[in-house]
Amino acid sequence: MAKQSELPSVWSETGSVARADRVSDWISIASDGTVDVCSGKVELGTGVRTALAQIVADELRVDVKQIRMIMGDTARTPDEGYTAGSKTIQFGGFGLRLAAAEARRALIALAAEILGTPEDHLIATEGSVTVDGDASSTVTYAELAAGKVLDRRINVDGAVAATSDSHAVGRSISRTDLPAKFSGDEAFVHDLRLPGMLHGRVVRPPVPGSRLISLDSSAVEGATVVQLGNFIGVVAEREEQAVRAARTLKPQWEPGEPFPPMDSLYNKLESINSHEQILLSRTAESPRPGASILESVYLQPYQAHASTGPSCSVADYRDGRLTVYSSTQGVFPLRMSLADLLKLPEEHVRVIHREGAGCYGQNGSDDVAADAALLSREAGAPVRVQWSRKDEFAWEPYGPAMIVKMRGSVDARGRVDSWQHEVWTPSHSYRPRAAADLLAAQIIESSAAPARTMYGGGDRNAPTDYRFPDEKVVMHWLDYSPLRVSSLRSLGAYANAFANECFMDELAEAAGKDPLSFRLDHLDDPRSREVMQKAAERAGWGSPLPSGQGLGIAFSRYENNAAYVATVARVAVDGSTGKIRVLRLTCAHDCGRIINPDGLTNQIEGNLIQGASRALIEEVKWEPEGITSIDWKSYPILTFSQVPELDILLIDRPVEKSVGAGEPATITVPAATANAVFAAIGVRLRRTPFTPERVAEALKLRG
Repeated sequence: MAKQSELPSVWSETGSVARADRVSDWISIASDGTVDVCSGKVELGTGVRTALAQIVADELRVDVKQIRMIMGDTARTPDEGYTAGSKTIQFGGFGLRLAAAEARRALIALAAEILGTPEDHLIATEGSVTVDGDASSTVTYAELAAGKVLDRRINVDGAVAATSDSHAVGRSISRTDLPAKFSGDEAFVHDLRLPGMLHGRVVRPPVPGSRLISLDSSAVEGATVVQLGNFIGVVAEREEQAVRAARTLKPQWEPGEPFPPMDSLYNKLESINSHEQILLSRTAESPRPGASILESVYLQPYQAHASTGPSCSVADYRDGRLTVYSSTQGVFPLRMSLADLLKLPEEHVRVIHREGAGCYGQNGSDDVAADAALLSREAGAPVRVQWSRKDEFAWEPYGPAMIVKMRGSVDARGRVDSWQHEVWTPSHSYRPRAAADLLAAQIIESSAAPARTMYGGGDRNAPTDYRFPDEKVVMHWLDYSPLRVSSLRSLGAYANAFANECFMDELAEAAGKDPLSFRLDHLDDPRSREVMQKAAERAGWGSPLPSGQGLGIAFSRYENNAAYVATVARVAVDGSTGKIRVLRLTCAHDCGRIINPDGLTNQIEGNLIQGASRALIEEVKWEPEGITSIDWKSYPILTFSQVPELDILLIDRPVEKSVGAGEPATITVPAATANAVFAAIGVRLRRTPFTPERVAEALKLRG
């Protein structure tokens, strides 16, 4: 057994165990030997249901098939906040590891009493405790757990299973969430049907802040109309009836403040009042005499989550109590918000997680839950609300637009002499904590989301992991955003890493250095260097390519303390049209101890594909009177025929802590792609997405 002191120091983090400190909060064992594991984290399509079960299986010495995961239920599971930030394995998995290890100790201690044998003569295996060398002297976990043996405090300094004892962790065990999705069984919240359930739809105003002047519902048939302030909904027995009724309604609106002109977005962002925060300042001295000075500006647009299925929720309000089924990433914060919205005690609200069709941050899942809750209260019956595609694209909170200004210099030796990174961004997290954070409440009152007094997310990966003598990182936190925003996969890291890694290429060019060698010259961490070198070697760095093709590289350590990732993009650029084709993405990935290699590979593949889609084509568009990118034609994502070849190198470090993989790889894609375009045709792209029109314009400016 490995003691805590033998593990890396970060394993002293106890996560949610501090809030739920008894084994029985996390684990129970049924009479048939099934191990019920309660986790406040939720399955978002990332495979954590399976990975968390593997962690528990190792500690309890049971087959992973004996484990039944119960995830995200405010009536049953511990409060672990949000499933976000690539932290489920790192923190949620660690909490479960501690709980399972304590459960094993408790079971062995009780077995020692029953079998009359010292604990060090007992072996826990396959759901039983057996006397070493005497298979006939055994007692099952189910028999041991019949009492209150698991009602004991978790010792966070207790022994955990040694890496060498692993039988589940490190294996590519099939994901348990997939069979129902393949067979068409109830897998998503969209599939849920409750007895007596009705269907609802919400009619939206033209823009946020609009006020309802009048409502003509005379033509509505087969549906009940609900009006709460400026909030309008309909409820019917069948979904198509609700859709038809919503289209029949004729509301008259006093429009809210129009959106700013799209072509002046970045000027608008810089004009918004902001709070300055200096994240890092080593000396930020002026460049030394003779240094080559560069300045560049990088721009990121608003981007949508573009979940493959629109958000959906089912709510059941009766007798002053509310049960909501939602694909939210935070069942407990949503419970708090819904209780505030409906003026109920929190203990009268239960939120149960059901998977949705993708999320990648805060999409419409929390907002549609509020819609369903309000309509269920008014209808006196369970109500299912599914947003339309237009609802999703027009009303979800977007990933914020950002401006990153870079300034740096290289000295006569070809080394970075000074580095400055300056960001303009609103907060990246408006996840619900109160009713006012929910879209329904904002529409009822014709109000905006409440101002954030704490800013977050936009600074992610603004600092680099390179070593510079003079370095300064400055945040300009905007007081508000012209469009509604919240977290999108990787938050500010996507734009910050894009700027940092493109600017490293620009400085390498100024220094007359190879981009890979230039980066390695400024990296002293061996794990950082290894992912860079392995990705480059695998991609054939330095080998000749056909005309119009190029290789580009980008590196990042997520949040400067988590997974190490290096990605090499190989692109082909049509100089006559400006069209970019990403041919291959080669990614070296080090997230410490790997729990499930196949699941991890799936995650990285999704990261790379979405990262490429965001880099090449994704951008929210609007006119003053409303959002215009409201379907897959006006907001396209990468199609199957456009998906590049993916080559992934997993670096397993069994004695290191496991960190998340849900976001890190995506942030390396835009810079790797832009740098590859420069290698192919000699133009710099500093604004995403890299549309053919922008490439053509860059070629025109180059002359």
